[in-house]
Amino acid sequence: TTQAGVTRAGQLRLGERAGRSEVLSRRPRGRQARRRISAAPSRALRNASSLSGEAVQELESEYLLGTYAGARPAGLSFVRGEGCNLYDAAGKKYLDFSSGIAVNCLGHSDPQWTSVVGEQLKTLVHVSNLYSTEPAALLAKELCEAASPWAKKAFFVNSGTEANEAAIKFARKYQKTKKNDPPSVLGLPLGKKAPTHFVAFSAGFHGRTMGALALTSKKNYRTPFEPVMPGVTFADYNDLDSAARAIKKGKTCAVFVEPTQGEGGVNSTTKEFLTGLRKLCDEAGALLIYDEVQCGLGRTGKMFAHQWYGEGAHPDIMTLAKPLAAGLPIGSVLMTDEVAAAISLGDHGSTFAGGPFVCTSGLHVMSRLQESGFLADVVSKGEYMLNRIKEEIGQKSAVVKEVRGKGLILGIEIEGSAGAIVGKARDKGLLVITAGEGNVVRLVPPLVVGRKEIDECVDILKQCFDEL
Repeated sequence: TTQAGVTRAGQLRLGERAGRSEVLSRRPRGRQARRRISAAPSRALRNASSLSGEAVQELESEYLLGTYAGARPAGLSFVRGEGCNLYDAAGKKYLDFSSGIAVNCLGHSDPQWTSVVGEQLKTLVHVSNLYSTEPAALLAKELCEAASPWAKKAFFVNSGTEANEAAIKFARKYQKTKKNDPPSVLGLPLGKKAPTHFVAFSAGFHGRTMGALALTSKKNYRTPFEPVMPGVTFADYNDLDSAARAIKKGKTCAVFVEPTQGEGGVNSTTKEFLTGLRKLCDEAGALLIYDEVQCGLGRTGKMFAHQWYGEGAHPDIMTLAKPLAAGLPIGSVLMTDEVAAAISLGDHGSTFAGGPFVCTSGLHVMSRLQESGFLADVVSKGEYMLNRIKEEIGQKSAVVKEVRGKGLILGIEIEGSAGAIVGKARDKGLLVITAGEGNVVRLVPPLVVGRKEIDECVDILKQCFDEL
């Protein structure tokens, strides 16, 4: 077709879309936001930043199902990000120490990242898992080598909760293969069946799909959707005696644990606890599964959080997600050869997972994390931020109970709700989030954050605590 023909077709399409918007806008809703959309419908369709925060939220309230309680503050809609900063529709700048809930490890619109994924976007985005692509094979290799010596195979998914669902399935299949379930007569087994139960821990969070939800300790997350997956016992986090009572030979299929809990309140474990769990699992014939969806991939200053605790703490399976593609949806399950050998072709699958676009992003993230001095710098910046918060806030505010964390995942536990601090900070241009029982201020900045930005964050938080 001629260039003129292409242009005309484009104009027709825009006209159709604009016309539809005008029709929608004429519905008798009487809302100021709708009137604004009807005034310039085609521009609104082409450029979302033309809408005010209020207008965006009017649309959300009518068409988009909500997610988190307290989310989407009134009038706030983000349109642009750069480095550790976000900008709203009104042009106000915010220092982002939430990182999209610990996802944006390289910050926003990182020049190197945008260049790499931009080139891949022009080359190949999706072919499904019916076919091979180089980025998926290379990323699987990078992840397994980074988790050496125990990890031998990777499986890709699209999110953290999907990774944990896959881990549940893999653990069940491993136990069935290992046990060789006995034959049955009239539905009754002639011998002991393979173990199917799981052990998880207090304050643990593993996702919101039905299997992962069953492993999540907060009752208010599970109760509206019960019955969830049966056969889960909760033990006390960092309590080996409690774990020993819960883990039973012939019954426990696997143990799920986060080496550092994020959603649960930024709670770190100990070498004694993880090595002790390893021994308990070995004695019971259970698999040890680490959920490093939030704490993995550099967040604590090691590539994986469990690597702080030595080879005696190695898992059988590990789940990853959040920062792996620096903002694009991806997750992964790493496993030993023994677990992989139990999984047959067709046992699990995913249409979108492991596509060349997201895996190219993952490869870039891995290359950045493995740059000389990168992880050491995360440790150094984390210690700097922890010490500054302790000195400026922890030792001076009567409401602070504890300041804790490792690397660039830190928590400030306070008396009462942390929501007031989060709101005050946002008003002053700082984004932080809550954790625990709503009583912890959680800080998870991009891993590329600088000390100047850390100082700015601490200064704003100090003002908030002083006002509180």
